[in-house]
Amino acid sequence: MSVKGILIPIGGNEDKGNGENERYTLEYITEGILSRILKESGGKQATVIVIPTASSIPVEVSRNYREAFDKLGCERVHIMDIRSREDAETPEYLELMRKADCVMFSGGDQSKIVKYIGGTALDDIIKDRYHNERFVIAGTSAGAMCMGEEMITGGGVQEAFTKGATGMGKGMGYIHNFIIDSHFIRRGRFGRLAEAVARFPKLIGIGLAEDTGLVIKNGNECEVIGSGMVILFDPRRLIHNNQAVVKEGSPMSITNLKIHILANGDELNIKKRKVVFSPMHLKLTDVETL
Repeated sequence: MSVKGILIPIGGNEDKGNGENERYTLEYITEGILSRILKESGGKQATVIVIPTASSIPVEVSRNYREAFDKLGCERVHIMDIRSREDAETPEYLELMRKADCVMFSGGDQSKIVKYIGGTALDDIIKDRYHNERFVIAGTSAGAMCMGEEMITGGGVQEAFTKGATGMGKGMGYIHNFIIDSHFIRRGRFGRLAEAVARFPKLIGIGLAEDTGLVIKNGNECEVIGSGMVILFDPRRLIHNNQAVVKEGSPMSITNLKIHILANGDELNIKKRKVVFSPMHLKLTDVETL
């Protein structure tokens, strides 16, 4: 289904900001991703809402985002520190969301976003505006992972490629084509995304590297932004997939899992199943059919 809004999932970057731990990190100021979000939202006069629900340190995260957007010349930044479903029904919050140009979800625990916001009046407004207006939904790390209908909730690297190693749950449902994972390369999350798409072979797996994101327009046209890579897992033509028959904890086997590695400026058209490579890259072909 075509939508008028813009979705911008971002892969996270613990090397940016003011601390070593990802909880204390603010991403994408100097690399331009926040700037791109602001541009898609209408520029410096845009009204931006930051929701730090996923974070365990919402005050610090909120302050850092205020400072970051201020550096970009945007002063209309509002914080919605939602810690319960009752908070998500606050009339002032609902009215503000109806007038905003962009909402951005912070990193942390993606399950908290679904728990406290999914299915609320605030969620209904976000989805309605995303489908019917040029409204931007952005999210970093956990804020990106929650965007799909199906959502990865956890899973360690050591148990990768064994059935049950990847926790799954229902996401916010802003986009139905993708399962999104973040910090993908640095944290070695190849295995857990592979299990996720083996479990849901009609969906495309999106592995976002740190300092990297996608700008998704019309629910279909995707552009890679940032300094890293986006790894696409396309399981739609699997020849063999034993995920459904092996026991929990057992190794899985799948064949004909198609993988694409995309970088800044590369584009993906979901409906046409085509990848278009950026002119800035040394290329063998201009178009690759998925």
